[in-house]
Amino acid sequence: MMDTQDTNLPLEEGKLEEEKNVPEVSEVVTEETPEETTEVNMSAAANLQSKLEVIERLKELSANAESTHKQELDSLKQTFYKLHKIEQESAKKKFIEEGGTEESFVPAADNDEAEFKSIMTAIKEKRSTFNAELEKQKEENLQTKLGIIEKLKELVNYPEDVNKAYNDFKKLQQEWNEIKLVPQAKVNELWKNYQVYVEKFYDIIKINNEFRDYDFKKNLEIKTKLCEAAERLANEADVVSAFHQLQKLHQEFRDTGPVAKELRDEIWARFKNASTEVNRRHQQHFEALKEVEQRNLDEKTVICEIVEATEYNELNSFNAWEKKTQEIIALQNKWKTIGFAPQKMNVKIFERFRAACDDFFKKKGEFFKKIKEEMNENLEKKKALCEKVEALKDSTDWKETSDILTKLQKEWKTIGPVSKKYSDPIWKRFIEACDYFFEQKNKATSSLHSIEVENLQKKKALIEKLTTIDESLEASEASNLVRETIKEWNAIGHVPFKEKDKLYKQFHDLVDKQFDRLNVSATNRKLNNFKTNISNVAGQGEKGGAQTLYREREKLVRAYESMKNEIKTYENNLGFLTSSSKKGNSLVTELNRKVEKLKSDLELTLEKIKVIDQSTK
Repeated sequence: MMDTQDTNLPLEEGKLEEEKNVPEVSEVVTEETPEETTEVNMSAAANLQSKLEVIERLKELSANAESTHKQELDSLKQTFYKLHKIEQESAKKKFIEEGGTEESFVPAADNDEAEFKSIMTAIKEKRSTFNAELEKQKEENLQTKLGIIEKLKELVNYPEDVNKAYNDFKKLQQEWNEIKLVPQAKVNELWKNYQVYVEKFYDIIKINNEFRDYDFKKNLEIKTKLCEAAERLANEADVVSAFHQLQKLHQEFRDTGPVAKELRDEIWARFKNASTEVNRRHQQHFEALKEVEQRNLDEKTVICEIVEATEYNELNSFNAWEKKTQEIIALQNKWKTIGFAPQKMNVKIFERFRAACDDFFKKKGEFFKKIKEEMNENLEKKKALCEKVEALKDSTDWKETSDILTKLQKEWKTIGPVSKKYSDPIWKRFIEACDYFFEQKNKATSSLHSIEVENLQKKKALIEKLTTIDESLEASEASNLVRETIKEWNAIGHVPFKEKDKLYKQFHDLVDKQFDRLNVSATNRKLNNFKTNISNVAGQGEKGGAQTLYREREKLVRAYESMKNEIKTYENNLGFLTSSSKKGNSLVTELNRKVEKLKSDLELTLEKIKVIDQSTK
């Protein structure tokens, strides 16, 4: 039985089950476990807030590149390019906001990236050179140790002078202990062979008992102290530190020579039991850490699923996108509070989350780009309406222009929003033109209204005048008075619109009543009424009144020609009729009556044409 067992070796059959789970101890006793390295290095990288900080950290590592952990380099690289991408996205967003297109965006050259790559390349080259030299050194150490084992074989197989052999043995043992690293694949086999010949030397060679017992005693004292140190590590608060200290104790235990044969199993069992307790606490620590990392992974997975489940078809307004953006930002902030996931999943889950967030903000950018285009179209439509309103604001055709502006205002309401930058100015431009027109209209119509009220009073006075005509006046004098009153009525301008029809009916009823009393013909009354109407039309202004009179004259001319043709037809028909029978006499009488009626209407129509001609002079 060997007294200095290597914890890299499999435990013997029959050992406790818990001992089988104790992590093996490698010969490189100060090497950190991957979990510890990842936790420390990635935490440090996560605290860096700028690319310059990443570069400064790389410069520090470059000074001692040989001892730099690959995990920290990978973490720094991930942090750098994350910050690099954020800068590029910000530059692209600004470029698009200033009128550029996403397709035409070209990122500016990044000097920081060039420096980062340069330092990273230098570190990799140093590490590669160092590792190559280290492997070479390990191989040389292996050959040296194999040589020591061969010399031990000679001491065991061909013992000479005991004192000389013992001194040679101690030199070989010291030389062995001074040689450290060898290829990992050869560690166990090399150590077994070495221990075999060390024990054979002590057991087979007939060494002086005094030397042997002294050596065993000193070795026992050393190993006892190592056992006590290992047992104290069970109470060490920092389990990771305790584990590293244990590695050093194991190295010292290996380097210490054997003890008396009857004590070998006992001292090894004591040291191994203390090691088992430290290793158990170390294993439990990282199992707990893995549980926390798994919970972190579960939480991060849920966050990814929430972002990926975004219903983009429901995000169709500014408010909806803004509300969802705040939710995404809140999830990003929550993500930052969650610790690391298991090493093999940490980068993958981050990439998944980043891809989901990138997809969200990409779609948001596309939505706002589309909205921006629509707003630009709306702006052009509103500019066109402004130009139309500005072209009409000086018009004095109050009614027609009012109708047009009202329609334009309704059309304005159907046009969607414009950019906030232009919203107030374009609305101000539109409403100022509208307000200007309606202010001018109000000024004009307010003075016109006062004139219409004055005309109303005048026409009421004429109505009162008609009602007070003395019935004792001679017919000719009364008739002249009525006609003068009609002429005065026609000379008066417009009255308020709501009083117009009522006043017109009241006046003409009185006129008809006076003419009936004075036996004035219906034809003359019609002509008087027509003159009144023509007078009112002529007062509408040059453009509207002239067009109305023109159309009325054309209609009268056509009616005049039609009646002339009708009279001619009737007169031709009378030439073929006789009055020899009663029926024939009745038909001739009816035709003559119609002809007389048409002639009377023809004369009235001609008089109306003359009235229009006189009013247009």
